[in-house]
Amino acid sequence: MTTKKLLAVIGLSIAGILLLIAVFTSWYTVDESEQAVIVTFGVANETVTEAGLHFKMPWPIQRAEILSKETYSLQFGYNQNEEGEIVAFDKETKMITGDENIVLTDLVVQWKITDPKKYLFNAEAPQDILHDATSASIRSIIGSSLIDDALTSGKAEIEAETRDLLASLIDKYDIGITVLAVKLQDVELPNEEVRAAFTNVTDARETMNTKINEARKYENQKRNEALGEKAAINSRAEGEKVSRVQQATGDVALFDKLYVEYETNPEVTKQRIIMETLESVLPNAKLYIMNDEGGTMKYLPLDGMQTAVPPAVEEEATDEEGGGN
Repeated sequence: MTTKKLLAVIGLSIAGILLLIAVFTSWYTVDESEQAVIVTFGVANETVTEAGLHFKMPWPIQRAEILSKETYSLQFGYNQNEEGEIVAFDKETKMITGDENIVLTDLVVQWKITDPKKYLFNAEAPQDILHDATSASIRSIIGSSLIDDALTSGKAEIEAETRDLLASLIDKYDIGITVLAVKLQDVELPNEEVRAAFTNVTDARETMNTKINEARKYENQKRNEALGEKAAINSRAEGEKVSRVQQATGDVALFDKLYVEYETNPEVTKQRIIMETLESVLPNAKLYIMNDEGGTMKYLPLDGMQTAVPPAVEEEATDEEGGGN
């Protein structure tokens, strides 16, 4: 084979290799949970978030950096080995509270990549920066908190303040990361004796809260009973008031009616009132009235109207108008 033919074969081989490289490096795939950054000669100039098959210039002109959209978890103060066992880093989690006590604090930071360009090119190791910022944030918040709050009821507030401080630091570093949440896994004392003492304090506080809640429940129950009794008394009084007013109104109407009759015929009305009064005072008595001739005449009540009334003592009354007493 001549030199000319050899060079032609080498040229064709190189061309074929370059063609294969161009074909296999001009296409890339982005999954639903992924995002890509297209880097042209070392400069990031495009972010691809749509899933599917995409075209780019062949390597080495362009390359695609594939990053995940998922939420990551940064474990601070502990880690899991390949066997799934928890490995604690007490030196990393040992902190001093605002009242000069030592506690061990570990937590989890949830974060995600929100700006792939900045994540790739604004920092060499963005996850290390996140870890250091987490350490600085939690130490700052614990350092301004009391140990009692850190161990008991103040954990939620410590989480919120740590998240806010960490998010502000990450925004200043501008590394394309967004902090989603901070969750304290454990805050404990470094030795068993002190830990037991604080456990007793926590139990006592819970007992106190239980007693307070029971007392408030009893107070509310008694208050509701008193309010119900008050409402019942008011209701009965209002009913009695209405009844008395209606009775008085009826009495006035009756009096007015009697007064009109009295003006028309005073003597008859007077006698009628006397008889009605006697009938009211002596409901079971048989009344008689004497006439001028000395005889008697049954006046009230009539026997036919007294069938259901038991026998009663008879009284004789003298008609004043006829001269008797």
